[in-house]
Amino acid sequence: MTENGGGDGDGDGIPEPHRISRLAELADGVVTAAAPEPTLAPPAAQTAQPGARPESASASASASASDVGDELAVRRREFARLLGEFRRTAVLVPFDGSESLWTADFNGVRWICAFSGEEALARFAVARGEAGREWTYRTVLGARLLDVMVPMLPGPGGVALDAGSADGALFPPVAGIVPDEVAVDLGEDGETARR
Repeated sequence: MTENGGGDGDGDGIPEPHRISRLAELADGVVTAAAPEPTLAPPAAQTAQPGARPESASASASASASDVGDELAVRRREFARLLGEFRRTAVLVPFDGSESLWTADFNGVRWICAFSGEEALARFAVARGEAGREWTYRTVLGARLLDVMVPMLPGPGGVALDAGSADGALFPPVAGIVPDEVAVDLGEDGETARR
């Protein structure tokens, strides 16, 4: 992952930058715990009743597909709620040494790094070994990042919220998240590409 500029350094309606040099102090109170190991719940034990016939394979597959569909619908609703909340929330966007929005390139996508608060920015600074220096940031509405700033990036771009955190989120360059003209999943006709 390489960091570089790429944002709008002239302000363009973004509030004046804030400077904080006390990230090291904030970081002193930040506990860096390892993310918990993912655990898989064992499949529910099927108890056979005497004389009961075992469930057929096709019925089992049908029920499994239904469960997957339900889970997918739940996940989509959760993400839509998260996206709506992000769009309405002011987040902190740090600046790099060139006074451009802090971005990171990963797998051909340029990600604007945004943070939910100074504590999250402090954890990022500590992880980079840069908690002692002064950090400049601006407070920007999530909707403005997605609708205005992402289209200004050269090539595909999205927003990484609380980068490096177990609670972080990615808002990738796809239809419904960023404007259609910069969404990578739309074809020339404006239709979603088949996967």
